[in-house]
Amino acid sequence: MRIVTAKEFQDWLSHGEVLEKDSHGAKVIRLADGNLLKIFRSRRLPLLARLHPDAARFEDRAKRLQDTGIQTPIICETCWIDRSNLVSACLYKPLAGQPLDRLFCNSRKQFDVLLPQLAAYIYRLHQRGIYFRSLHLGNILRTPDGDFGLIDFLDIRFKNRPLGRMLIRRNFQHLHNYLQRRKVDNFPWEELLAAYKAASKASN
Repeated sequence: MRIVTAKEFQDWLSHGEVLEKDSHGAKVIRLADGNLLKIFRSRRLPLLARLHPDAARFEDRAKRLQDTGIQTPIICETCWIDRSNLVSACLYKPLAGQPLDRLFCNSRKQFDVLLPQLAAYIYRLHQRGIYFRSLHLGNILRTPDGDFGLIDFLDIRFKNRPLGRMLIRRNFQHLHNYLQRRKVDNFPWEELLAAYKAASKASN
């Protein structure tokens, strides 16, 4: 991975639009050409973070998801922003689509119509051995082709077989906790679980 110069990074900040940031600084920047720069500040052990930076792990997961037919952003480059402080970055083409949290807020009727398809999509992930701990409405996009896609999937895990009941329950619990933290009181939770069960029966 190449090391980005301080000038190049400052140019990105000066001419781009910061979409996400935290107390450490920018996390996602939309560059002038429309591509996105996602910045990772690793909290892993320094040796592991240097051998396999978070940006490279993100790229690996994107490729593996794509290999299983799951849509993700297309990675253009991985690089170091500050190697001594374990800050790496991915430059990628954004995945076209609308986040489901925005769809839920802006068009509840349309979201409810999509609920069975969303449940079937989550079931598809589980059947392919994909355990997405950060599975929530902000990380799933409704894509223009009528399917769904995933973003922000650094913590995703891949199993060699479909997920068992315990991991499925845990995955849904993460989603439920997300909804509680966001104080989404009117989410059709029971309907989602019923649709997931229906998707499971339909595949057998």
